[in-house]
Amino acid sequence: MSMQATLIGDGVPLQARRRLPTMAARYPVRHGTPMNPSFAHIRFGLFALVLASTLVACASLPPPTGEIAAARQAVVRAEGADADQYAGPSINAARSALSQAQSALADGREDDARRLSLAAAADADLAYARSREALATAELSQRRAEVAELQQRLQTGGTP
Repeated sequence: MSMQATLIGDGVPLQARRRLPTMAARYPVRHGTPMNPSFAHIRFGLFALVLASTLVACASLPPPTGEIAAARQAVVRAEGADADQYAGPSINAARSALSQAQSALADGREDDARRLSLAAAADADLAYARSREALATAELSQRRAEVAELQQRLQTGGTP
């Protein structure tokens, strides 16, 4: 054997290798005959359908029941801090917005219900903060009055 010939496998020259029949030779293409439908032919369509339905499912938001519950809790917390006495307009606005959010949810207007429940929670938080501020201001005034009374006792010699 010459050094020029390329060897493959068990020392068989490349030119002597028998050619294997190709798929085209075994199964000739017949034009005009319908192909048998299989999953391989429709997999792209199925994939696109599954992808589109997944995107649509992810794009929709759940009903705002959590937001309404949070707004209800904020109103209860503000009521517990005497918001009726110290922040009447804010707590009334929160109650009104919460009522409107609940009716919007019952009517199926979820976007309006979400917006109104967030507004109700904000109004209730404002009422709570104003109530706490009023209580803190009242306590500060009381402490200042006590300090002034004690200073007056010290100046007069401790007699009441």
